[in-house]
Amino acid sequence: MEATHQDNLDKLYKLIKGIKFAMFTTVDAKGSLRSRPMTTLEAEPDGHLWFFTAIDAPKVEETRRDEQVNLGYADPSDNRYVSVSGRAQVVRDRAKIHELWRPIHKAFFAGPDDPRLALLRVTPDEAEYWDSPSNFVTQTISMVKAALGGGQKELGENEKLKL
Repeated sequence: MEATHQDNLDKLYKLIKGIKFAMFTTVDAKGSLRSRPMTTLEAEPDGHLWFFTAIDAPKVEETRRDEQVNLGYADPSDNRYVSVSGRAQVVRDRAKIHELWRPIHKAFFAGPDDPRLALLRVTPDEAEYWDSPSNFVTQTISMVKAALGGGQKELGENEKLKL
């Protein structure tokens, strides 16, 4: 049975859940890729991923010029890696900002009404993930079996999701 759009979104959100930071990659004016760590504030059931940003940050101009972005999520302790390709838009919705605001954000902004505070909304188009057995013992046994039996190590799952 083929996975639905919602099934793929659910799978994506399960994979990124608990990963605090994503490397948010944009294309600068010279065509170079630029990445910076950002905290995912929310993953909505309808497909949007939300991030806070300063309206004067270079990534805002970069996403206005080229909305294609990539988000790289990694949890090495769980051997879980996810790459999300999508489109980013700058959003100045004060109600949404208030909804997503947490006291920890005070380290970066004066408050939810800070005029520099904006949102980046990423709509994922596709994702690819790598999810391997996280237990060191399981990985070691798999490698030993592969070495002794001449077979291949079980690498876990790798799949592309259309979103």
